[in-house]
Amino acid sequence: MALAPDKPSDPDLLAATVEDRPSGPLNVDPALGGSPADDVVAGDDEEYVDGFSWRTVVGALFIGFIMMPGAIYLGLIAGQGMGPAAEWVTIILFMEVARRSYQTLKKQELYLLYYMGAALVSPVGALALSGGPFAPLIMTQYIVNTPLARGAFPEGVPSWVAPGPDSPALLERTFLHSDWLPAIGLLMMAQILGRMNSWGLGYVLFRITSDIEKLPFPLASIAAEGATALAESSSQKEGWRWRIFSIGAMIGVGWGAMYILIPAVSGLIFSQEIRIVSIPFIDYTSNTKGILPAALTGIGTDLGTILVGFVLPLPVVVGTFIAAIGCHLVANPFLQRAGILRSWTPGLDLNQSSVANSFDFWISFNLGTSLVVAIIGIVTVIKALTKARRNRASGVAAMSFAPPRGRGDIAIPIALAAWALATLGYVALCRYLVPSFSVWILLFFGFIWTPIFSYISARMAGLAGQHLSVPFVKEASFMMSGYQGVDIWFAPIPLNDFGGMAQHFRTVELTRTKFSSIIKVELLMLPIMLICSFLFWSFIWRLAPIPSANYPYASRFWPIHAQSSILWMTGNRAGEENLLLKAININYIGAGGIIAIIAFAVISLTGLPILLFYGLISGTHAIPPFAIPMMIGGLLGRYYFEKRYGTQNWRAYAPVLVAGYYCGMGLIGMAAVALALLSKSVSRLPF
Repeated sequence: MALAPDKPSDPDLLAATVEDRPSGPLNVDPALGGSPADDVVAGDDEEYVDGFSWRTVVGALFIGFIMMPGAIYLGLIAGQGMGPAAEWVTIILFMEVARRSYQTLKKQELYLLYYMGAALVSPVGALALSGGPFAPLIMTQYIVNTPLARGAFPEGVPSWVAPGPDSPALLERTFLHSDWLPAIGLLMMAQILGRMNSWGLGYVLFRITSDIEKLPFPLASIAAEGATALAESSSQKEGWRWRIFSIGAMIGVGWGAMYILIPAVSGLIFSQEIRIVSIPFIDYTSNTKGILPAALTGIGTDLGTILVGFVLPLPVVVGTFIAAIGCHLVANPFLQRAGILRSWTPGLDLNQSSVANSFDFWISFNLGTSLVVAIIGIVTVIKALTKARRNRASGVAAMSFAPPRGRGDIAIPIALAAWALATLGYVALCRYLVPSFSVWILLFFGFIWTPIFSYISARMAGLAGQHLSVPFVKEASFMMSGYQGVDIWFAPIPLNDFGGMAQHFRTVELTRTKFSSIIKVELLMLPIMLICSFLFWSFIWRLAPIPSANYPYASRFWPIHAQSSILWMTGNRAGEENLLLKAININYIGAGGIIAIIAFAVISLTGLPILLFYGLISGTHAIPPFAIPMMIGGLLGRYYFEKRYGTQNWRAYAPVLVAGYYCGMGLIGMAAVALALLSKSVSRLPF
């Protein structure tokens, strides 16, 4: 296995972390279309193209005015988002329109449509509400005006959170009232600062992890290859990509019909939906509570997890499997018997057991392992930069860290300045809204915690295809600060994870789309997203109160979420030691760090693939029901499909197959959305 793009002779950390990233010609199976001579995957000689055009503008309007209301309504009645439906359905629709207009769509245009579909209807909030920035306002006004909240917060909440309970804005269920101006103004400021923050720091993380460390980002190629396959179809030059994409799409349609469509349709026809397989996993935790106490026993049922195992490097998959099984099936029973997992009780299901175990041990342990990942990454970057500087000083040709010409990069100082300015804006805004809260905590979140853990997340995405996060950081900091006001829970705290932006930039690079295209799309999407979210939430809110019997899912689950949120906000008022504060244990953090260091040293000294280490780190955050199918996919890919099609060919086929699968699942998801909307819009007669 090749470990570094430039194959340096010295075994430094940078060389030890990377497999060859795909580029150059592939020997494609002629039976699947194409030939070895004419196929190039993101070749270094391919020019970067600006994908922004009038088609992009029409696509943004289509997604905003057609897709968004469906996503909002489906989330309220069924608690389901559109998932990949918005992206792939939009692309296919525009392809067919272009085909009938005798036009072709470039892969850069198709990727921008994909990106907008994901961004404009992406879920937000704890209940995965879809519908843009006004969705949290609807949820917040409901939470703060429940009877429980009025009892817990007799002083009420600030006007910038939501209008008061007697405000005409709430009585008439409308955003068109002056009482909403503070909350809407804060929302718009947060949207602008958020984009500056994510783009500034996200771009710098991409330059570090992709351009300097040369990390492979194994999952970044899925959307890129999907757009490339559809572009081949649009230009009627259907080669192997389109054939593989079509196979994946049919797999997605077949599995999606059983996994999504049958439960959705049966739920509309009968009083109880019919589920052939449990979603998203089959839970055996209650069955094994006697012999494996506190173990997270189950098996995943999402076929997509198996397909993702095709794409990820096998050492990552193996490491994830070993750690997930070792930690959550083998170690948990011993930790429970040793009295460490105190919160677990027989009868808890898998999700409840996972939360209980996390509070008792795994939050602290994973914090320690994550810090080791950050330290290794920082050392790797310093060594790479030092080596390059030393080579230049001695006249030896060194690796260039300059961005490729024509990619549309911006200067790193400008990106850092945008991030720092936005972070200071968040700190100043929070200071103005909540003047009694410690400004040092805000500065720590903005300038220390966010960049460090965003880098950890970006590095894990670049190596293992998975993001790592430390849960309940904000909640713990509020409680440890001793601040008891409710206003801080609604303030725009500068605490974020921008690691996903590094993978996003890598995907843009693989499609050979200029980065300036994405900036133009962001500027286009912001007003469309604000306007459409405002219009459709206003309309749906006026139809009936949210939650109410008209919106079954919201009526059932929003009260539970409101109760949970209020308990968090009042958790440090009871005078008792809080469970979350007890979860942060310095001894467990140290144990996690020491074990991670030992694992890294053993793997490095024995010559095992260093990606195995990052798989092990990822596996401590994963649960067995997802690690098992991924392992099945990894073994099938390595020991069957690679032998069947050849290693290089299969590595080219796998991301296209996965992209096709999610496209097929998206089409089925869109069909389920249409049926749900049609059913709910038809009045039932009493006879």
